[in-house]
Amino acid sequence: MRDEKKDQARCTVCRAGISAAGKRGRPALYCSRSCQARAYRRRKQPPVPAPESPAPTSGARTRRRRQIAEAVWRIAAERGLDAASMREVAAEAGVSLRMVQYHFGSKHQLLVAALHMLHRENERLARTRIHFDPANLRGVLSAMLDEFLPLDAQRAMALRVFSAYYARSLTDPAIAEVFLSDDHPLEELVAGFITTAQECGQTAPGLDARREADLLVAAAVGLGGDVLHARRTLNDVRATLDYHLTKIFSPAARPAVARASGGGG
Repeated sequence: MRDEKKDQARCTVCRAGISAAGKRGRPALYCSRSCQARAYRRRKQPPVPAPESPAPTSGARTRRRRQIAEAVWRIAAERGLDAASMREVAAEAGVSLRMVQYHFGSKHQLLVAALHMLHRENERLARTRIHFDPANLRGVLSAMLDEFLPLDAQRAMALRVFSAYYARSLTDPAIAEVFLSDDHPLEELVAGFITTAQECGQTAPGLDARREADLLVAAAVGLGGDVLHARRTLNDVRATLDYHLTKIFSPAARPAVARASGGGG
C-alpha cells in the first residue's frame, strides 16, 4: 500500500494524487480542469526573474575604485606609467582583471581616473595642513608651496606619480590633453593671494601677481624634483622659496610726511 502511494502520479499544480490515466493513453498532469486552467495562466504570464545578487553599494564601489587607483599610483611612482597595464594594476591591487575592467573600462579611463583621484586626495590633505590667515598671506603661500615638496612619504609619492604622468604626456596626446590642460587653477589661486596682499599693502610695489605666481609654482615643482633626485636638500629648497617670498612681501618704506615749518621763530 505504501509503495503504491509513493509511486502514484501527482498533479503538477496542487500536487494532489491522480488515480486515472489521461486521455489517449498519456499520463495525466492535472487533477482537475481548475488546475489545468491555473497552469495555462502561469504559462501566459512572464516568468518572475530570479533574485539577483545585491549590487555593490556606493561606498563599496568607491572603496574598490580607490583601491585600484592606489595600485596605479604605486606602479607609476616605482616603475612609470608604461608599466601600469590593466593586468599589472589588477595584480598590484589584488583584484581580478575583470574587476579593473568593470570599474574603469579601458586603460586610458583608468589612468585619467587615477590622476583625478590623486588630485582630489592632495587637495583634501592640503586643506588639513594649510590654515588660511588673511593677516599672514605670506605664511599661507609658504604652506601652499610646501605641498610641492617631498616633506613626507605621501607628498614624495605624489611628486613621483605626477612626474610619471608628465613623462607619459610627452608621447601620449590623450594623456597630455588631460594632464596638461589649459586651466591653471593653482597659479590662479596663488595670484589671487598675491593680489589680495597687494591690496592690503603687504607686497612690494609694481608686481605682476600672475607672473609672480607662475614663478613660485614652477620653482616649487622644479625644486621639489631636485629633492627627489637628491640634488638639493629640503632646507636649501625652502630657503630659496622663502627668499623669493621675501622679495614679494617687502612693502616699500613709506616716506615720512615732513611737517611744514612755520614762518615765525
